[in-house]
Amino acid sequence: MEPNNSSGPTTELATEYLFSYLAPLDPPIAIDDGMMIVNVRPGGWVKGKNINGEFVSPGADWLRVMPSGAFRLDVRGLIQTDDGAHIFISYNGIIKNSEESAERLNNGELLTDKDIPYFIAAPTFQTSSEKYAWLNEIQTISKMVEIQFGEEGYVKYDLFVIK
Repeated sequence: MEPNNSSGPTTELATEYLFSYLAPLDPPIAIDDGMMIVNVRPGGWVKGKNINGEFVSPGADWLRVMPSGAFRLDVRGLIQTDDGAHIFISYNGIIKNSEESAERLNNGELLTDKDIPYFIAAPTFQTSSEKYAWLNEIQTISKMVEIQFGEEGYVKYDLFVIK
């Protein structure tokens, strides 16, 4: 077999929308200049064609602030479906704020995907539920739709499976 000498890709990626979710957030706790922890409060929602539920404890984001100012997500959470199944969600991701979006976020303003230059995560799932076992076998990406810090803080994502 000859090696591929082309400079372009030899395969393609496609996405399919799976669901949206909203996770209620406590105000961030600054550990030092390089880390914040954001607790995920119970509640919120997960809504899609094949899954519906809400977030239950425990859950949090160990948010690392990189020297460039970009944030690295390290999120772990627990979803309880409307039919009683438990699904562990974990993901890493990148947030690249502008100076303006960082200031607005820290002031408690509601921001959308149009306000923050880059906010993408890569969730995976783990469950023992037979009904939702298909989640154990896929890689997904999620894109932030809305975020707000403060007493009524939350983050909302749209989530897609990668094919």
